[in-house]
Amino acid sequence: MIDFSQLDRVIHESGRLAIMTLLAARPDWSFQDLKAELKMSDGNLSTHLRSLFKAGYTAEIKEMRGRPQTRYALSKVGRGAFAAYLDVLESIVRSGRAGG
Repeated sequence: MIDFSQLDRVIHESGRLAIMTLLAARPDWSFQDLKAELKMSDGNLSTHLRSLFKAGYTAEIKEMRGRPQTRYALSKVGRGAFAAYLDVLESIVRSGRAGG
């Protein structure tokens, strides 16, 4: 039996899962690129990014490119948490396929 409590609640919310997936796919993303890709409002994206940052899963990179710009990347802790999350999901999928 799968212990669903093993799913990381910080990552499991769909908006944060989408952000983590994008951040895992390339080294970093600007706020505007994440917003456009995910079709989220500024406030919604900011709230999710703040939750991920508080959990230690993301790093913020502040830059001056004519005007201030913030880029986001997975931290080492975030990469580990995301890998562990995927492992739990994979075990759930395997279990579901074995029972069907």
